[in-house]
Amino acid sequence: MSTHVPETETETDTEAETEVEHSEPLAPAQEERMRKKAEARADREERARQEAAERATGDDDTVHLKVFRFDPEVEGKQEPRFDDFHVPYEKGMTVLDALIYARDTFDSSLTFRHSCRQAICGSDALFINGRQRLGCKTQLSDLDQPVRVEPLPHAEVEKDLVVDMDHFYDQMEAVEPYFDADELPDGELDEQRQTRENREKVKMSTRCIWCGACMSSCNIAAGNNEYLGPAAINKAYRFAMDEREGTERKQHRLNILEQENGVWRCQTQFSCTEVCPKDIPLTEHIQELKREAVKSNLKFW
Repeated sequence: MSTHVPETETETDTEAETEVEHSEPLAPAQEERMRKKAEARADREERARQEAAERATGDDDTVHLKVFRFDPEVEGKQEPRFDDFHVPYEKGMTVLDALIYARDTFDSSLTFRHSCRQAICGSDALFINGRQRLGCKTQLSDLDQPVRVEPLPHAEVEKDLVVDMDHFYDQMEAVEPYFDADELPDGELDEQRQTRENREKVKMSTRCIWCGACMSSCNIAAGNNEYLGPAAINKAYRFAMDEREGTERKQHRLNILEQENGVWRCQTQFSCTEVCPKDIPLTEHIQELKREAVKSNLKFW
């Protein structure tokens, strides 16, 4: 949209032009008066151009995104950079909505993960304005502009906002995240019953959506690639604290967790708890598993 502002002829402009065309030499006072008029006219024109530019870009109705870009397979895009996008704003718009609009409207090569758009799949965890957040859950109205969108820290970037999640999934698998009871119900259709109290105890730990935000925020995980990380330990908590878990299986799980790169590597910084989009008390769960590990090794003669 053009930001050109048509110049309108005014009495002041006409007067100035008449004076310029005057053939007789001007007195110093007249020259000074003409100079001030010219400066005033230039200031008016500059203000008009700025106002037109603001109307053209719709600053009041758009949101400014600064999005991290990187593509190792395309020459000229292998150097990390930030691209600017001005996206039309609508009430209730999320960061993911804005990214989708920028991709569909301005640059189809913009790459990021998303799926359910309801904070369930965990695929759109991003580093937004210096904090790990879910793009689909983060309202643009709650953020300062420009909104800076980056991939999760402490993970290898594959392209733009997409990071390699293989290490995260390996750590989740390392705690053997599946249920293993000592006894099964007699009837084929009988349920493996659990008390209400025990269900309440493990309920929060079951909310994990494997987004990786907690792992990305953890300084210990950033410096130690072998550390299980808060997400994996929380998954282990979910089964270890389930009263239906088999005795031998629980002890085996605690043996995994009490290794050098297990629960004892946590320094209780609470960064994982602060960024968890499902409000899971991750640090609290890790500390409880530390106590369980100690109790399991106590022997009384």
